[in-house]
Amino acid sequence: MPDAFTVLWTHDTCRALRRADRVGERPPVAFSGIHTSLPSWSAARAGDEVFALHVNRGEVFVVSRLRVLDMERSACCGTAPATWQDPAFPGHGDWSALGAGGCGASAVHVDATPVRFDTPIPGELLTTLTWRNRRGQTRNLKHVVDGRLERSIGLQGFYRLTPESAAELAQVVHNAK
Repeated sequence: MPDAFTVLWTHDTCRALRRADRVGERPPVAFSGIHTSLPSWSAARAGDEVFALHVNRGEVFVVSRLRVLDMERSACCGTAPATWQDPAFPGHGDWSALGAGGCGASAVHVDATPVRFDTPIPGELLTTLTWRNRRGQTRNLKHVVDGRLERSIGLQGFYRLTPESAAELAQVVHNAK
């Protein structure tokens, strides 16, 4: 059975997507990294789902729901850089805002819903969302007050959702269509 994860897309990432006029488009790729500025997707496998989240003024939004297709560099990525000055993924230049230039970036090919910034997660759902680690221990989101997220630290990274929370987020995305 596939797993589901969340990843937080920062203000800089979302601003770059807006500037590049990517709202309404489906990203064909995301990027995994080895530095905290670009979370590692190493736990994800083909078929897994990733909910890209964004926090704006205490409200949490689902920006896109991505299904992992593969995590290999392929022809669509373009030629690998010969020097540090060359673009890492010239074939995905349109989506470089998702982290193509990040430390140790690697391509994650995805089938995604269109990028949008108008799909809020209801405040009452924020308090019940649950993540689990590999040992099966669960945690909820901290710093939720009156349905608003006061600090996003609990979302910063790449975290596995429980099946119930994944289904609830999938319903949020489905209802937004």
